[in-house]
Amino acid sequence: MTANPRRLTVVQCVPALQGGGVERGTLEISRAIVGRGHRSIVISEGGRLVDQLRREGGEHTLWPIGKKSLATLRLVGRLRRFCENERVDILHARSRVPAWVCLLAWRGMPEATRPRFITTMHGVHSVSRYSEVMTRGERVIAVSETVRAHIAGEYPRCDLSRVTVIPRGVDDDEFPYGLRPSEEWLGAFRRERAGCEGRFVALLPGRVTRLKGHADAVRALHAARERGVDAHLLVVGGVDPKKESLRREVEELARSLGVAERVEFVGHRSDIREWMCVSDAVLACSTQPESFGRTALEAVKLGRPVIGYDHGGVGEVMREVFPWGLVPPGDWRAMGERIVECARVRPVVERTGLYTLRAMQDATISLYEEAARG
Repeated sequence: MTANPRRLTVVQCVPALQGGGVERGTLEISRAIVGRGHRSIVISEGGRLVDQLRREGGEHTLWPIGKKSLATLRLVGRLRRFCENERVDILHARSRVPAWVCLLAWRGMPEATRPRFITTMHGVHSVSRYSEVMTRGERVIAVSETVRAHIAGEYPRCDLSRVTVIPRGVDDDEFPYGLRPSEEWLGAFRRERAGCEGRFVALLPGRVTRLKGHADAVRALHAARERGVDAHLLVVGGVDPKKESLRREVEELARSLGVAERVEFVGHRSDIREWMCVSDAVLACSTQPESFGRTALEAVKLGRPVIGYDHGGVGEVMREVFPWGLVPPGDWRAMGERIVECARVRPVVERTGLYTLRAMQDATISLYEEAARG
């Protein structure tokens, strides 16, 4: 791989640095930028990951660049001056509002001296002119073939030669194959989750939203129990106060099916990998195609079986790393059947070297360096 002979200044723009997938990816790339000897700056409204960003050698500039307000457009001129003063080489937008600010600022700079403008489409957004901005970069990163197909089908004005697929990656050191939680952790789990003892434990990770398919998971659990599998469902993920009605709806469904005592909401947890390790299967039952199956991939990296709907990024990833666990989209009965099979067969999940964090970092930095040379 050819290194760029000069030190680049790379600016990534995201709404905040609180802890979601996009934010974690921003830090992973910042770490790689610094590791290659370049300068990394992130512009956001801040959050709990800022300290980590700085510890890893990145810089942070506090702006409300993701706020959905016309007032945010006041940052256009400010960003233009910032890029000129800091001699920015790469301007990378990772979300729609920041992308509009970046695009308007970038278009107002002299072509000979302005940075290269890059966007990453992280999600399969609703199709609109507002969302189309994510296809307006000089180079566009799609986080999966699913996203590239979405761009090709919905945004015909986007020249696909500008689109590069760089799949998200998982750190094999953070999610090591065959990990066993500490005895202290396991002891606390057994005390707090005594209802799991001796039962088949299915884990549904993710925030409580309609997209994540919590109702389908409850129905699949019921179907598996009807077939004689003593299954227990753990839902690991936060509940937004605005989504409490959805949680109550799912709990009522569980009561109506007679499985209320076998469904537990445990809230947001930072030790998600340990929860995956004590589960017999991780479920991926999003009701709509997602851009990338990161949670499913993390579970497979740990060596845990995944049962997921075969669409979007989940299907794309699992077809390569654990196809046994795929079931038709929306077919919760098939998911219940696969839980039964998983309980009886106990499938072995092979170690995979695909979708690594290092590969994602290398591909992104190479794109930066290539764009800067061009």
